Order: sequence, then C-alpha cells, then structure tokens
Amino acid sequence: MSRKASSAAYPTSGGTYIYGRERLGHWWGFTAGWGFVVGKTASCAAMALTFASYAVPDPWWARRAVAVGAVLGLAALNYRGVTKTVMLTRVLVATSLTALAVVVAGIALGGDAGTSRLGGWTALGTGGGYGILQSAGLLFFAFAGYARIATMGEEVRDPRRTIPRAIPIALLITVVIYLTVGFSALLAAGPDLLAGATAPLTTAVDAAGADALTPVVRVGAALASLGALLALIAGIGRTSLAMARHGDLPGWLAAVHPRHRVPHHAEIALAVVVSALAATTDLRGVIGFSSFGVLVYYAIANAAAFTQPAADRRWPRGLNLLGVAGCLVLVATLPWQSLLAGPLMFACGLVGRWAILRRRPDR
Repeated sequence: MSRKASSAAYPTSGGTYIYGRERLGHWWGFTAGWGFVVGKTASCAAMALTFASYAVPDPWWARRAVAVGAVLGLAALNYRGVTKTVMLTRVLVATSLTALAVVVAGIALGGDAGTSRLGGWTALGTGGGYGILQSAGLLFFAFAGYARIATMGEEVRDPRRTIPRAIPIALLITVVIYLTVGFSALLAAGPDLLAGATAPLTTAVDAAGADALTPVVRVGAALASLGALLALIAGIGRTSLAMARHGDLPGWLAAVHPRHRVPHHAEIALAVVVSALAATTDLRGVIGFSSFGVLVYYAIANAAAFTQPAADRRWPRGLNLLGVAGCLVLVATLPWQSLLAGPLMFACGLVGRWAILRRRPDR
C-alpha cells in the first residue's frame, strides 16, 4: 500500500526511488532505486531463461539464443511507446490466465491429485516456519510485479486517481491466482517434485495424469514469462530514467524519445546488459539476489510512507511498520548466498555514489 501512496503523491517515473528521496532523503532514495534496478535486472535475465526453458527445452545453446531474442524483441516493442507495451501486456495476461485455468482444470480432472501428496503435518515440519519464510522471500521478486504501475506515474492518465485504485485491485487478483495455482500444483505433484522441476506447471499437470494438456500449459507458461519480462523491462527503464535525472545514474540514461516518449537510452542499455546476462549466466539459481534488493526497496517504501502527512494518508501507520518488519524478516531468511551478495551489491552502489559526489562539490 505504501507504493500506492508514493506514486499518487509524486506522480512521476521512479516509484519508491522518488518517494524515498522526498520523504527520507537522497541516500535512502538512491538505496531504493539501486536495489530495484540491479535486483530487477537480474530478474529480467531469470525470466528470459525461464521463458526459454518452456519454449525450447533443449539444446542449451538454443535456450540461450531464445532468451536473448526474447529480451531484444520485448525491448524493441517497449521502445515504441507505452501504448504498444500495454497492448501486448493485455494479450499476454489473457493468455497466461487461460493457461493457468487449464492447469487448475487439468489437475482437478486428471484424477491423480490429492492431499496425500502434501505429506501431511510431517512434511510441514520438515521445512518449518523458516522454510516457509524463505520460500516467501524467494518468491517475492516475482510477486511484487503487481505494483509495476507505480514506477510509471508520469505515463498514467490521472495518476492520483488511477494508481490508488489499480494497485489494491491488482494485489487482490494476484493473491487469489497465486493461492489457487500454488495449492493446485502442490496437490498434483507435492513439494519435493516441484522443488526439483525446471518447468513446474508442466510437471504438475503430468503428475496429475493430465499430460495431454502439457503442450497447452507449456505455451501458456512461456507467454506468462514473457509478460513478466515485459513488465520488468518497463519498470527498470523508468526507474533508471528517474535516477539519471537526479544524477544518480549517468545522465545519458535520462533521454526521452521525442516521438515515443519513452526512456529510450535506458531501454537500450538495459537490453544490452540483460542480453549479456542471459547469454552467459543462469541467474535462476541465485534469484534470492533479486529478492534481497526488492525487499529492501519495499522496506524503504514503507518507511517513507510512515512519514506521510495525515492529510495524504490512506492507510493507518501500523501497516507501514508491519510492512517494514515483514520485509526485514524475509530478507533475514534468504539463503546465505543472497545474504552475502545482497549487501555487497548495495555497498558497491553506495560507495560509488559517495565517490562520485566527492568529485562534484556542487552536489
């Protein structure tokens, strides 16, 4: 809800980066923006590789080529303007929801799904509360996309009215879909089989005895990954634009295309970086790095919302405190690799900004 408050109060590109600057100070804003840009760039590569895993299972070099092609294609579309992005998003969302409905129906009608696959209370005790919290933290990088509209405030019609309505609706829809699909997949395949699957939706359908639906599910899941990738590209480009405007990223990234009205330099730079990552690394195994950055970003969003004047407040301050605490708890439960890489990533950004400001006394 803090994302809704920030984008409505400051309807410009950047989301929590801008809100953190205005409410908490420039360093807090930079920390939020840096975590978002770096963490979500890793998410872009992970989503591109996930799309390739569904679209082209083998060989490995074909997956890499398809992943890079997806990044370049979506970046080119986004370059043409937010209208084109919205049009494709509608198609991808409709297709994704259809595929998810097929998954749920296939599992329900397959005949092999059941509560016995969950393993009972014994299985729950294996992971415990720590395992549940760690799963939530790792999943957060994908779940947080419901609020992507907050980073595009200056491209939204009547943002002070539209954004406060859009985000709660999107959150509710997302929660319902995640619960329905997640519970159905667990009933079909169980936690152990899903944990080792590279294409979990097809694994769930196969395990439920509805393997005839596998091609449909594979296509739908691939398009859903494309939808997530498209939203990530749009959000990172706008946050990079905002940071470049304030001197926190190279000024070259602040350029806006005179016709298409998009941050075209930021889009080009992002496409190059993500393509290189998708071609050379597999970031799906270290997605906790992205979750670390995004959770810190949301913690700052809640802290900034806590300082909001009473006249502008839509929700009680207690929710902001709960949000900060929740983000910090999830950060603490991430895998140890993420707890090492995350602070290092933030340290590089903060030290780099300090060094640049030392050379620019006017700042």
